[in-house]
Amino acid sequence: MASESQIPTASAKLSRRFAVRLALFYAALFALFGVQLPFLPVWLKATGIDAAWIGVISAVPAVTRFTVLPVITGLAERHAAVRGAMIATCIVTTIGFAVMGTQHWPLAVFLAYALTAVAWTPTVPLTDAYALRGVVQYGIDYGPVRLWGSAAFIVGALACGWLADQIAATHLIWIITAVAALGALVSLGLQPLDARTTKTAVASGATALLRDRTFVVIITTSALIQGSHSALYVFGSITWQHAGLGGLTIAVLWVLGVIVEIGIFALSPRFTWQPWTLVVIGGIGAVLRWLITAQEPPVAVLAIVQLAHGVSFALTQLGTMGLMIRHVPMPAVTRAQGYLAACSGIVASTASIVSGLIYARYGEGVYYAMAAMAFLGAAIMLVASRYQPPAHEAESG
Repeated sequence: MASESQIPTASAKLSRRFAVRLALFYAALFALFGVQLPFLPVWLKATGIDAAWIGVISAVPAVTRFTVLPVITGLAERHAAVRGAMIATCIVTTIGFAVMGTQHWPLAVFLAYALTAVAWTPTVPLTDAYALRGVVQYGIDYGPVRLWGSAAFIVGALACGWLADQIAATHLIWIITAVAALGALVSLGLQPLDARTTKTAVASGATALLRDRTFVVIITTSALIQGSHSALYVFGSITWQHAGLGGLTIAVLWVLGVIVEIGIFALSPRFTWQPWTLVVIGGIGAVLRWLITAQEPPVAVLAIVQLAHGVSFALTQLGTMGLMIRHVPMPAVTRAQGYLAACSGIVASTASIVSGLIYARYGEGVYYAMAAMAFLGAAIMLVASRYQPPAHEAESG
């Protein structure tokens, strides 16, 4: 990379305020993931919806990631309204979950969840785009802000798990709705960004993205390495349960990975590696992780492997965001995040389907396929790093 992004300095007070409010929003956003991902299926079952419909309903967010999501991020970028789009998606998400809570027929729940997913899935790429603009405009560090999302995911999941033992499962949707409403409230406090970008700059940056080989490499390698986690997300708990591990042990295994992820984000300002190096290390870490997991290791080794989540996921995320800052013009960063999310959605969805077919026949041998995915991602990034064009000059926005 021939040049670094020039990060303007803002007053310490404004920078701190931006970082704190963004950290609170990340916390609210990922707390919603923490309560929704584990417990929405429980609520669906409690309302009497059968397994077939639960599968269809649960697939909706994955579909919106590579269909509607890029359209919404593109519109937000075109109208220089990233913050406004974040607020709007949070409000619509809250309304969507509230409407779901009043429905009991599978088709009605499906339609309400489709509306919710259309608004909800773009929120993370919009937030990452907003954060990257803040990195440039205010000189904040991405990692220490993003870590609050990971921490809130743990708190949200544990708190909702405790509440699930105290209330009827049919009321879980209202916990999800309440957390979504909290996110909408916090979003109102987000600081406006400097909108000194022209429509011409936005348009040219947007249309050039998918013709930029460096950008395509960034989103492809990230999707491959992060998508290699699919087998773990789908079959990890099932496999561990079959191995005789109890619910508490399984929960601890999941939490271990997120704790190290938080630590990596916290320490990231001290890292001196190039962003592409972080992605390669993340990919190699994923390869080793899946090769060991495929051996059906004892729980002590499995715990160590789960700690490697900080390498396979967090380093890849940090490296990808660093590459985005260096190679994507700020006027196009929102659309770039949409393309990244869409590419990741396609790869992760495909990996999940293929993992199911492999797991049905070979069990934990599925992790060899995941190791191959991660290796391919790391190899592409390593080769591409030798032929990188000069980085874009970052623009505040």
